[in-house]
Amino acid sequence: MTKYMYLFRGGDARRIEQSPEEMQAHMEKWKTWMGSLAEKGQLVDGLPLAKEGKRVVGTDKVVHDGPFAEGKEIVGGYLIVNAESLDQATDIANGCPIFEHDGEVEVREIMNM
Repeated sequence: MTKYMYLFRGGDARRIEQSPEEMQAHMEKWKTWMGSLAEKGQLVDGLPLAKEGKRVVGTDKVVHDGPFAEGKEIVGGYLIVNAESLDQATDIANGCPIFEHDGEVEVREIMNM
């Protein structure tokens, strides 16, 4: 099995428009989806990321507050899954609840070093 990382982007604008009940229902979908991945042995790890952060940039290692990317481009969380191929990892990502909020999932193979 190969490990793949999902980088979750966007969806925040629609999420903040939700009532607390709608937000809870959406989070239950995440819990169900991730639980099904865990049952199949596909889930390795994954968590949301805090909105605050820092960036270290360039040869001078200048520290900036951030992230300052456009809202839909900010990485809001990650998941690591086991899959046989990039195609299978992409198919697994299709079940992600982020699509209900017009978000996106970037699927990347984690390389061995």
